[in-house]
Amino acid sequence: MRILRSLTSCYTGGARLATDWLGPTVLLLMRIWVALAFWRAGVVKFDDPYGTLGLFSSLYQVPLLSPAVAAALGTWIELITPWLLGLGLAGRATALFLFVYNIIAVVSYSGLWPHGLWPGLIGSDFNDHKVWAIMLLAVIAWGPGALSIDRLLNRFWPKPATSSKAS
Repeated sequence: MRILRSLTSCYTGGARLATDWLGPTVLLLMRIWVALAFWRAGVVKFDDPYGTLGLFSSLYQVPLLSPAVAAALGTWIELITPWLLGLGLAGRATALFLFVYNIIAVVSYSGLWPHGLWPGLIGSDFNDHKVWAIMLLAVIAWGPGALSIDRLLNRFWPKPATSSKAS
């Protein structure tokens, strides 16, 4: 019985350590990983605006937007939102926005899925985008974590008043 209590104690101690330290660290690393990927893409677009416009005119098929608007919007989205995600500012909203943006990027550029969208979804096409999507879903589900500006602001943000009326 003593061994079982000792094992249970070790397990709960490890789980507490994972929750308190490992979880926030992993969420931070996922946010930074995805932020860097989008930031790099934005820098490439910013460095060559004419090439970017050419890509949006010929390869990327963004629905509802002209190639010039899509190129400018895509560039600035990829330069601004990574900072919000990396810092954990409006973390869930930014992750949700980038999740949808990632889907639009995959659908708009058929060169990512040479075997077709649905076979590529299950197969080995656009793996980076799949990994980014999973990481963004983790941030959407659990928030940006303890190592974020959101958590810092939460300490100073006024809490909503709760009403406890007795009938």
